[in-house]
Amino acid sequence: MKSISLLNAVVLQAFFREKSPFFFYSQSRSPSPAAMGNMFAGLFSFFGKKEMRILMVGLDAAGKTTILYKLKLGEIVTTIPTIGFNVETVEYRNISFTVWDVGGQDKIRPLWRHYFQNTQGLIFVVDSNDRERVQEAREELSRMLGEDELRDAVLLVFANKQDLPNAMNAAELTDKLGLHSLRGKHWYIQATCATTGDGLYEGLDWLSSQLKKQ
Repeated sequence: MKSISLLNAVVLQAFFREKSPFFFYSQSRSPSPAAMGNMFAGLFSFFGKKEMRILMVGLDAAGKTTILYKLKLGEIVTTIPTIGFNVETVEYRNISFTVWDVGGQDKIRPLWRHYFQNTQGLIFVVDSNDRERVQEAREELSRMLGEDELRDAVLLVFANKQDLPNAMNAAELTDKLGLHSLRGKHWYIQATCATTGDGLYEGLDWLSSQLKKQ
């Protein structure tokens, strides 16, 4: 019995070395975002689950990190402005979403492109109550969608903070972000409230449906 268990362990180890060489890496050297994405893909394909690599971006204070941990933990966590990134795996409907939450401060945004590789879905989070910066959000979104590495990625816009009294609704944000002018891009906008979780899983439902079409 012990020899069978040992054999299974050796077989699994060989599989992961072949399918996901980045699964085994030196503790002294951290893997790149792309390498970690490949690692997760190898793991979940082996165990029969579909995996989708998601990049979640948006201007600072849009609610990205609150959304990430509401999906991951089902509760609100105290957050601070993200310097760098957070990454979590969210299990939903037999799909493992590897979600990269990248900081949105203006000085950090040029670093977003380092996370584009292998991204299948882009979640762009907008503070629906921030009318003064909606044009800035539109410009950042347009700039990203022009990148070749995101050409095939589907776009989900979270119109967040719908609980605030002056929040723009999804239709208004669709117009202000210029979503109808996008050509050759699969996109969807979902009204959300990160603190209550309203709309978040509806967004994941749409991403799930897009993954099944691939």
